[in-house]
Amino acid sequence: MILTTNLIDRKDWLRKTKSTQMIVPPSLGNLSKLTHLNLSVNFLKGQLPPSLGNLSKLTHLVIYGNSLVGKIPPSIGNLRSLESLEISNNNIQGFLPFELGLLKNLTTLDLSHNRLNGNLPISLKNLTQLIYLNCSYNFFTGFLPYNFDQLTKLQVLLLSRNSIGGIFPISLKTLDISHNLLIGTLPSNLFPFIDYETSMDLSHNHISGEIPSELGYFQQLTLRNNNLTGTIPQSLCKVIYVDISYNCLKGPIPNCLHTTKIENSDVCSFNQFQPWSPHKKNNKLKHIVVIVIPILIILVIVFLLLICLNLHHNSSKKLHGNSTKTKNGDMFCIWNYDGMIAYDDIIKATEDFDMRYCIGTGAYGSVYKAQLPSGKVVALKKLHGYEAEVPSFDESFRNEVRILTEIKHKHIVKLYGFCLHKRIMFLIYQYMDRGSLFSVLYDDVEAMKFKWRKRVNTIKGVAFALSYLHHDCTAPIVHRDVSTSNILLNSEWQASVCDFGTARLLQYDSSNRTIVAGTIGYIAPELAYTMAVNEKCDVYSFGVVALETLAGRHPGDLLSSLQSTSTQSVKLYQVLDQRLPLPNNEMVIRNIIHFAVVAFACLNVNPRSRPTMKFFEALTLSSSDDLLLLMKDSFWGCSF
Repeated sequence: MILTTNLIDRKDWLRKTKSTQMIVPPSLGNLSKLTHLNLSVNFLKGQLPPSLGNLSKLTHLVIYGNSLVGKIPPSIGNLRSLESLEISNNNIQGFLPFELGLLKNLTTLDLSHNRLNGNLPISLKNLTQLIYLNCSYNFFTGFLPYNFDQLTKLQVLLLSRNSIGGIFPISLKTLDISHNLLIGTLPSNLFPFIDYETSMDLSHNHISGEIPSELGYFQQLTLRNNNLTGTIPQSLCKVIYVDISYNCLKGPIPNCLHTTKIENSDVCSFNQFQPWSPHKKNNKLKHIVVIVIPILIILVIVFLLLICLNLHHNSSKKLHGNSTKTKNGDMFCIWNYDGMIAYDDIIKATEDFDMRYCIGTGAYGSVYKAQLPSGKVVALKKLHGYEAEVPSFDESFRNEVRILTEIKHKHIVKLYGFCLHKRIMFLIYQYMDRGSLFSVLYDDVEAMKFKWRKRVNTIKGVAFALSYLHHDCTAPIVHRDVSTSNILLNSEWQASVCDFGTARLLQYDSSNRTIVAGTIGYIAPELAYTMAVNEKCDVYSFGVVALETLAGRHPGDLLSSLQSTSTQSVKLYQVLDQRLPLPNNEMVIRNIIHFAVVAFACLNVNPRSRPTMKFFEALTLSSSDDLLLLMKDSFWGCSF
């Protein structure tokens, strides 16, 4: 039988594999007709199977945003039809296989945000069709392969945050080799561009010598934090934005450099620079300009700062009704601010968001662990720079700040602060030691520690948080993405709901229609035919989470079997996580029965028949045995 489907949808893949091993199955290598394979942003672990090399007709292989480990298999060189290879944002290690150079039809190669090391293989020069190459945020060393100038179609080269040496004289539209070990001088033919869309970043290297006196026209040139010497050439006027800070430059500054950063380190005094003018002035006028103007500027800046601080204080007091603490305290003075007060602490604690501090990667950002000078450990969710330009991601980040600054509950993750800036965006959260509920349930070692009493308390905590959002807030809040991945556990196994990027404030006088949001396998079925969102959407998702916590696996197969007319009734003890011994405490048994009954009620296809989270909270706090009286069988015999 010939397989005619040419695209595997990642959402369908997630739904089918949620309750099984989250790896890339070797059997995929049998799909000989496959041309597109996209498994990005899932929960995949393990290694890339060598059998992927059997997919000879594959043109697009996209597996970014997972937790893959191991090495890239040499069999990847068999995919001679491959045009796009994207495996960024994983934990792949080792050397790049020489066989990558056999993929001569490749136009896009993205290996960024991994743990790859060694030299870039010289065989990469054979990828003559390559347009985009991104190897940034790895551990590459050595020098760039010689004859890289053979890549005549290459327009974007991103190699930042490695330990690569040498110099790379090639004409590209976008070149970023910042934060490496480049040495030597800038050759005069390094900048032949005549394109205002071109940008180049060679910052944070060891480049010495003078800036070439002949430059082409382009968008941005960043040379900060190098060892450049000599004067500032007039040719920089052809560049729209220039940053030559922290070098050893001196002499006059051309007047044309309006959008230029020119600062010096301690080695080179800022006073070495003097304003350039085509006409000479007398000494008396120079002294007046040098003395009076800086004083006036300082007075104006101080006056403006006082106004801004006063406005900020009033705004913060009005919005939050309390004062903030110092930057090294438990809270940051970042509310309704751009993050500068705590920014230095964050950068130092993460070494400028080094990958060593990255503890996870999501759909549109990475999570970092940071210990601040006060000793407090926090989690930082940082939006990737290129994704910050996507309006939906930017809106999600700002929505999460807007929601979390208005609510406070012990089972909702604490937002300590944020930085929302066009160049960098991150949120500062309470750090949860044990990670997500999903990671605990699907790790056999952690799942064995996750005893029944702890699981019961986790379900209670999530229920209390949702009840608070739905019934105790001024305007009801619907989370819209309740899943085990968005529930975090601290060292005491206390649960907190997180990720409010898609949350919505409900308006009583509107239809509350919106696009479908959430995680496949947890979305209420009515959203397939209506865009109206309400609290009952979260109730359905909670039912899935509650059963998944009790069963230790996603209940999708269980629900399918219960709906089958040929299936006999299922005993509750058969549903429970088989990795744990059956509970023997009477109170725990009672709670499990209560929660199982309510969880199945939450999964009712009719939204109106689902209970409210307020009902569940009241049931949990009550000592009534009404539900137990409804059970005709004992605990071990109750059927569903």
